[in-house]
Amino acid sequence: MASLSYQIEAYLGRKVDFRSEILLQDDGNGVYIKAWNAPEPQLSIEQLDTYNGQASADESLAGVLRSRREAYESLGEQFDMQYWDGVNGTTTWQDHIAKVKADYPKV
Repeated sequence: MASLSYQIEAYLGRKVDFRSEILLQDDGNGVYIKAWNAPEPQLSIEQLDTYNGQASADESLAGVLRSRREAYESLGEQFDMQYWDGVNGTTTWQDHIAKVKADYPKV
């Protein structure tokens, strides 16, 4: 089951500001909607559950992209790899990118 935040974003079809637009809270019994300030109508939790398929796919993709960001070298390091690849005729940068993409494939 996808998290409530991803279900809400799947329903609205856009990113949501969860600090002001829609406030979620967890009092120990699970996450619920504390305040809904979005212009669109609020759905019940049961209605939002119908968006679980898209929400799960979005949440999975977000996890892959987060893992890739953490695995990629800094841009400075990547530029350095590209420079030295050009000087030495190597493929260090391409190999690095290919490994990260292989380690964290989009599914």
